[in-house]
Amino acid sequence: MSDLRDTRLEKAQALRDLGQDPYAMRFDSTHHSKELQEAHKDLPKGEERSVNVSIAGRVMSRRVMGKLAFFTLADETGTIQLYLEKATLNALTSDSSSLGAFEQLTDLVDSGDWIGVKGTLRRTDRGELSVKVHSWQMLSKSLQPLPDKWHGLSDIEKRYRQRYLDLIVSPGSQETFRKRALLVSAIRRWLDERHFLEIETPVLQSEAGGAEARPFVTHHNTLDLTLFLRIATELHLKRLVVGGFERVYELGRIFRNEGISTRHNPEFTSVEIYQAFADYTDMMNLTEQLIVSVCIEVCGSTKISYQGKLLDLTPPWRRATMHDLVKDAIGLDFNTFSNVQQAASAMVDLGLNTPENSDSVGRLLNDAFEQTVESSLEQPTFVLDYPIEISPLARQHRSKPGLVERFELFIAGRELANAFSELIDPLDQRKRLERQQERRKSGDQEAHSIDEDFLTALEVGMPPTGGLGIGIDRLVMLLTDSSSIRDVIAFPVLKPDINTNLAE
Repeated sequence: MSDLRDTRLEKAQALRDLGQDPYAMRFDSTHHSKELQEAHKDLPKGEERSVNVSIAGRVMSRRVMGKLAFFTLADETGTIQLYLEKATLNALTSDSSSLGAFEQLTDLVDSGDWIGVKGTLRRTDRGELSVKVHSWQMLSKSLQPLPDKWHGLSDIEKRYRQRYLDLIVSPGSQETFRKRALLVSAIRRWLDERHFLEIETPVLQSEAGGAEARPFVTHHNTLDLTLFLRIATELHLKRLVVGGFERVYELGRIFRNEGISTRHNPEFTSVEIYQAFADYTDMMNLTEQLIVSVCIEVCGSTKISYQGKLLDLTPPWRRATMHDLVKDAIGLDFNTFSNVQQAASAMVDLGLNTPENSDSVGRLLNDAFEQTVESSLEQPTFVLDYPIEISPLARQHRSKPGLVERFELFIAGRELANAFSELIDPLDQRKRLERQQERRKSGDQEAHSIDEDFLTALEVGMPPTGGLGIGIDRLVMLLTDSSSIRDVIAFPVLKPDINTNLAE
């Protein structure tokens, strides 16, 4: 690797000796490769077209064959071949004693270099549309070789650590992040068109609330104040509803000091949406309409393939209660259990785990759901009516004691969205958070703390409200057929690698 780098440094110096800066200031392009491919697809084999073309990109491959050479040039839109003819290029070299333009290109340009070229168009005898180069300019000399074109970047860990290499050699990765950008724009546009306002809320918070999660802790030196990175945007967005905004949302980064898996990254993106005078049924309809709209815009259809399975997102989506789903899966009706011991015993008889901190029938119902139902929900399914014990910010169900008006959306066996009829009774909310605080004192580091300012805001008065959160990363995974969350986050959290090297 060191020898290759030294050779490339020597080539950079050779360019300087020829009066060409190996790191240019700018270059005027007239076209991109995809544009040329589409506009001139009618050009017959073996013919030329005297269209002046100026294009820039990275050299991906080189073939030198005597007085002819063929380079593949890649830009953001795709690739195009460069047709390098010695007679044409050297005829334009003014100083006959210097290295000719053809020799400069073939001797001093390596795979990975950024170059700009000007010329006309030619379709080779093999049918490849090419830029017949008349002049060229080095834009940026690459000192490191690209990964082998036949094997690509096979080291998965290196793909994440050196995403720039992954993007260069893996067109699928570029397409994933292009679709992610389109998806985010589509969500914002859909909400904006329906008169939702995006208002930013603090990332640094004195109390980390809005979810059951362990926060990251930091310190503000000037104020001598312990602060937390937000684990949700919920409580501040609700404050905005108290203040009179009827439709608000925020799409942004969330931070949770938790484990890393194919579904979890400590830093992730979500959108939270709040609508006054609505409930969780309204939010179900909103969720369905929003995701269907985005799916059509990004994928062109509501029928998509994910990890070899066909998913149909055509509405309406299935709606089922957690109680019914568990009963159908394992035959246990948790409505019949009068205490924790009964429920735990029935679960043990079926070979299910009963966590030590499950101190209520409701928590055990959720445990049973996660163990027996969740992974089987392939097609879009709204799971309704959660136990009150695991939903401290959701409103009590209007007709089912012990439950709240909450749903989660599952597709491909994973949760994509979570929504409530929001709890707006300040006294009930205080009692719920106090119970959470007791769990926190008992060692549950993910339990809610008490946010006194939020409770004060509720006492000022919050209208009936529906709230919704959607995991952007998981939605991108679904719509790009990606198996791991690290495939859809450009720079996922990884342990530092002191031996990081470029591709060999």
